[in-house]
Amino acid sequence: MKKAILATKVGMTQIFDENGLLIPVTVLLAGPCIVTQIKTIENDGYNAVQVGFIEKKERIINRDKSGKKEIVHRNGVPKALMGHLKKAGTTGKRFLREFAFENASEYTLGSEIKADIFSVGDRIDAQATSKGKGFQGAIKRHNFHRGPMTHGSKFHRHQGSSGAASSPSRVFKGKKMPGQMGNKKVTVQNLEIVRIDVEKNLILVKGAVPGNRKTLVTIKETVKTTKA
Repeated sequence: MKKAILATKVGMTQIFDENGLLIPVTVLLAGPCIVTQIKTIENDGYNAVQVGFIEKKERIINRDKSGKKEIVHRNGVPKALMGHLKKAGTTGKRFLREFAFENASEYTLGSEIKADIFSVGDRIDAQATSKGKGFQGAIKRHNFHRGPMTHGSKFHRHQGSSGAASSPSRVFKGKKMPGQMGNKKVTVQNLEIVRIDVEKNLILVKGAVPGNRKTLVTIKETVKTTKA
């Protein structure tokens, strides 16, 4: 992998291409990401680049979500995350992620990865946390059909039978049933980049990307080799 970047989801809109065709697109605010660490085979056993994304106040970097309690190791030593970032000459960052770049040695600490790392026409994979729908029934969660609504039927939106009786006398694992819907890590593969605004760090991707607005999205060059 040679291309990857962190982004946040701005929303969806539509644009026209040079032939006048309407294209639905997802707008992503991609970068700039700061290189905070370079991992090598000699020191870490693999090649990778760690990047930081979105500013965060330094005074809460080494604290828990409440901002009151300092995070410490088992031996009682505070996590020196801010010191780790200062080695790269950068400020506090909200997200830290690693990319296994093949050309990791070409990067330097403190360098920026911007939207121009990609080009129009590139195929990417977009990974994000999907929208949470809460606890849902089998019809909404798994697209089950409902039962008759009239003529004395007492079966409407129930999921139906869960399994056989005496054999196997249990419900198989993986049975589609009501439960938590959404709020999971989802990857949409082989999306096409249709426009890039380098000055505003915007990438317009054809189609939909998982998640709500402001959701963190990881963009990587696709693992597929053929066009959709």
